[in-house]
Amino acid sequence: MKIVLILRHAKSSWNHPELSDYDRPLNSRGKRDAPRMGKHLRQEGLIPDRILTSSAKRARKTANKVAKSCGYTGKVKKLEAFYDTVPGVFFKTLQALSDKYQRVMVVGHNPTMEQLVNHLTGEIERMPTAALAHIELPIQQWDALDLYTKGILVNLWTPKTLFTD
Repeated sequence: MKIVLILRHAKSSWNHPELSDYDRPLNSRGKRDAPRMGKHLRQEGLIPDRILTSSAKRARKTANKVAKSCGYTGKVKKLEAFYDTVPGVFFKTLQALSDKYQRVMVVGHNPTMEQLVNHLTGEIERMPTAALAHIELPIQQWDALDLYTKGILVNLWTPKTLFTD
């Protein structure tokens, strides 16, 4: 069994209209929620073996904050292909992974994160900022993943459901 953790980037700032969408940073809520989600991963025993993120600033910052707070020791790999894309790009990326990785986290943007959860599980779920889906896939090798693979949505956490402030 392989596990994929799907994380939507944390809340971004709209305070700098001169910045492109790609360059928008995290706002104060995003800077608070990303490490909290990382700590939650650690508490759940779900530290990723590999983290892949969109190269957009808000996604990179989210991935790095989550990685640091969950205890991830690898490199966070940023991929331009994960920005403004479709679920198929995530499928191809996951299919190409080494089988030494059992638990992989991907960090990206909506609507693609919601679509990816739907494609992998058949579930229609809302993915607000910093939402994290835990999906178990019935495969032993990443290259066995295809559009017909149906995983189980084990959990979906959001900052609102985990934290009271």
